Amino acid sequence: MTLHDTISVRPATDNDWPALELLDSVAFAYHPVDADRTLTRALTRTEDVVVATDAGTPIGLALDLPMDLTVPGGTQVPVRGVTWVSVAPTHRRRGVLRALFAQIHNNIGRTGVPLAMLTASDAGIYGRFGYGPATVSTSVTIDRRFARFRDDAPDPGGVVLTDQATAVTRLPEIYERWRLITPGAQNRPQPQWDYTFADPEEHRDGKSGLHYLIHPDGYATFRYRSADDGMVAVVAELVAVTDAAHTALWRTLCGLDLTQRIEATQHPDDPLRLMLTDYRLPRTTRRSDDLWVRIMDVPAALGARTYALDGDIVLAVRDPYLDAGGTFALTVRDGHAECRRTDATAHVTLDLDALGSLYLGAHRARTLAAAHRIEAASDRDLALVDMMFAADRPAVLGYGF
Repeated sequence: MTLHDTISVRPATDNDWPALELLDSVAFAYHPVDADRTLTRALTRTEDVVVATDAGTPIGLALDLPMDLTVPGGTQVPVRGVTWVSVAPTHRRRGVLRALFAQIHNNIGRTGVPLAMLTASDAGIYGRFGYGPATVSTSVTIDRRFARFRDDAPDPGGVVLTDQATAVTRLPEIYERWRLITPGAQNRPQPQWDYTFADPEEHRDGKSGLHYLIHPDGYATFRYRSADDGMVAVVAELVAVTDAAHTALWRTLCGLDLTQRIEATQHPDDPLRLMLTDYRLPRTTRRSDDLWVRIMDVPAALGARTYALDGDIVLAVRDPYLDAGGTFALTVRDGHAECRRTDATAHVTLDLDALGSLYLGAHRARTLAAAHRIEAASDRDLALVDMMFAADRPAVLGYGF
């Protein structure tokens, strides 16, 4: 694909890797270390990388990775995860990103997967390519000194402090059980675990190495950071298969003596604050999107998940970027769906990115309608879609990629 006289897009070759690493490190503000290179090369086939060049020199890239994604109801859906999307600062506003995405979505389309997904460094870029924010997280800070659990909050116990050698043998199995029931979570390949446990010092931002808390049904990893007003425990990951594990891990974190604050990222509906005597103690410092979803095949994607309410609805889906749009009849019985193209009159009309935001249950149809992202023929139709797409478990990104 040719953009200008000297700029073109092509598949990468093994000889491109040093230039691709340089582009990515500049775009995402880091210097790659051996652990970064090991992870990238272990997960990535060179033929899955698309590179833009100017007179033969790489000036942009994108790649896609095979993953399995859990959707509402627990089905594991094969997807492609788009990452390493970078354009050199010397070549902005020349159509390089659009050309890279045209090629990479052609590649993804040939795989036949129903979904593509990514995590967005810039939230203003990807909507026009049909991606919608599909999971939401909040960052909270807690003054641990005042953390008191309500008298009626359970105290399950069962948490142990372990070393890295034990964590290596325990965490992957717990994560696998958690991700199989959690919409938005993806499979975690062994190279990703190897990178987690390698814990490169260059990427700790001045914090300590990882500490590990393990419950039979969950785990938490955290680091310490010194601050002017005292020690801070920064939770890197908290995974809980059961409510009991979630409670036990948070009780343990709140028992870290000599720690003034705890910083963590959690789902907006995390029940922690409702277990504390002071509802305001977990102070939200940031709300953000995590996973973005583009539906490549509407019937296959909508047929893969389960639904909270049975019903019949006709959706008109606009896809101005590619050709996944159309009018679709969605029929749900006993929570399971059949979706097919139809010539019937639509009850609800929306863009593909809005459907991506609905897909995992993180955003409600009523909210999207209030934002003029969904048009419904009647209040009843809107209410039906709103209730149908609800998920019985909050959608959470498994890990960043």
